[in-house]
Amino acid sequence: MGLTDLPGELLELILCCDVLGAADIGRVSCTCRRLREACQPRGKVWRERFRLRWPSLLKYYSHTDGVSWLEEYKARHNAGLEAQRIVASFSKRFFSEHVPCDGFSDIETLGCPSHFFEDELMCILNMEGRKGLTWKYYAKKILYFLRQQNILKNLKEYLQRPTDRQSFLEGAVLIDQYCNPLSDICLKSVQAQVDDITDKVRKVLRTKNPRHPSLASKAGEVLIPEVELQRQVLDAMNCVLYEQLKYKGNELDYYNSLNSYIHQVLIRRTGIPISLSVLYLTIARQLGVKLEPVNFPSHFLLRWCQGKEGSTDIFDYTYIDAFGKGKQLTVKECEYLIGHHVTEEFYGVVTSKEVLQRMVGNLLNLGKRESTDQSYQLLRDSLDLYLAMYPDNVQHLMLQARLYFHLGIWPEKVLDILQHIQALDPSQHGAVGYLVQHTLEHIERRKEEVGPEVKYRSDEKHKDVCFSIGLIMKHKRYGYNCVIYGWDPACMMGHEWIRNMNVHSLTHGPHQPFYNVLVEDGSCRYAAQENLEYNSEPREIPHPDIGRYFSEFTGIHYLANTELEIRYPEDMDLTRVTVQMIYSSGKEEGSYLSLQCF
Repeated sequence: MGLTDLPGELLELILCCDVLGAADIGRVSCTCRRLREACQPRGKVWRERFRLRWPSLLKYYSHTDGVSWLEEYKARHNAGLEAQRIVASFSKRFFSEHVPCDGFSDIETLGCPSHFFEDELMCILNMEGRKGLTWKYYAKKILYFLRQQNILKNLKEYLQRPTDRQSFLEGAVLIDQYCNPLSDICLKSVQAQVDDITDKVRKVLRTKNPRHPSLASKAGEVLIPEVELQRQVLDAMNCVLYEQLKYKGNELDYYNSLNSYIHQVLIRRTGIPISLSVLYLTIARQLGVKLEPVNFPSHFLLRWCQGKEGSTDIFDYTYIDAFGKGKQLTVKECEYLIGHHVTEEFYGVVTSKEVLQRMVGNLLNLGKRESTDQSYQLLRDSLDLYLAMYPDNVQHLMLQARLYFHLGIWPEKVLDILQHIQALDPSQHGAVGYLVQHTLEHIERRKEEVGPEVKYRSDEKHKDVCFSIGLIMKHKRYGYNCVIYGWDPACMMGHEWIRNMNVHSLTHGPHQPFYNVLVEDGSCRYAAQENLEYNSEPREIPHPDIGRYFSEFTGIHYLANTELEIRYPEDMDLTRVTVQMIYSSGKEEGSYLSLQCF
């Protein structure tokens, strides 16, 4: 009996074997009609081949009947090749600057489904080992951009809906997604976790009142009118959230941005007043109790009506502090909470857009406080969100322009923002004019750049440079671990920086080699040669820009990528010699730590 004589189901089972590749299936299908029919484009064989290669993509196919799996396989394969081509080009195109606004134009005009392209980027990011660092670096940037663009579209669609269709939870998820675009966050999974808490509340409620209306199958669709029944729900909620699940306000680490992200609130069971209030309000509404958000100064609250629904009298409401374990407060106690009197307007209910505005405002303030993240990513993300909601806010437009100007990125976009500000508020002409002038100067300087500066170690003026790029070093004074990604034969910073950093107090002052280093805390520093020493226990440096300069971590040192090696063409040979002498010779620690130029 030959292969073609086997029953159809058995033949398909054999052809679905994971040892066969797409090329094998293609060749098999060319042998005869029987095998061609077994490998038909819409059949089980190509579907299984697609599933084995890209299992995460099957979720995009709700109906698999009629799908040409062969064509889908080809489309995904071609999208992968295109993604690899674009990622490979980014290092050469954008090594010397941040990826400009128009740098993603190739991606926006892709001729393939975006989820195919994203899937290939995720495959690059999930590559095992310590290789492909530069590919991972740019794949991450591209994926970050793609997902944020999609989330912004979803946010704008959300804001255009009628107010009664704007879920507070969905709004919080959109903010979370935008600030964490590489994390697996979706409304469905967050809602499932909230539903799980709601079910726990129902179990507690059932023990107290088996006939409570919140236990009905359609609970939440109809609000419970009786105040006492509402009180039973809130008591059960407090029992589950704060006693059983141990949710609490994060008083010890209040200014941690994780407190603002709803998926982190659910994981860590802690947050700030507004994030815990969104969770509390959502659960209450699913159980038929209407709570409303109150934009109280310094401490977000919820209000619960005790009088006539829709009352404008602030004394007809009880105020709930989700940060304070669901404590119910009077008007006077609300003022005690923040330590001063406030007018009645601050006890009023706010819309979902205003809730999002406050959440984003919190992130903006945290972004301004950032010290180690020199890219100010949180500030940039929160500004994007704020301006998506309020595109004509001059204060935040100016902050965005100043931020990009400070970072030296996207000068063309800075000019567009400044032009928009001038049209909105001509009184800003002084600040706008100053930034326009200096931005134009920056653009002109960039045009005059003729190419990368190449530094040869063999050059006589570089004879005092002892260390080379890729070496893992330790700072003698501050103890931080770092990797060298550049050097100068003498300090190239201005007089003000030299004075502020007290460089003249060093033994050799500014007249010694200085090194650009990526530090393990995420910062970039400029360190004097006399302050650096070889690291006795070299390890990976967890810096977000490591892939911008290096392609691989060997376990002892980093290998420069093509663009960095062009700028320091003789360094990697010295790095290999240094590593061999220090870490592979079996010398005692004291001897190799004291080793300097050789």
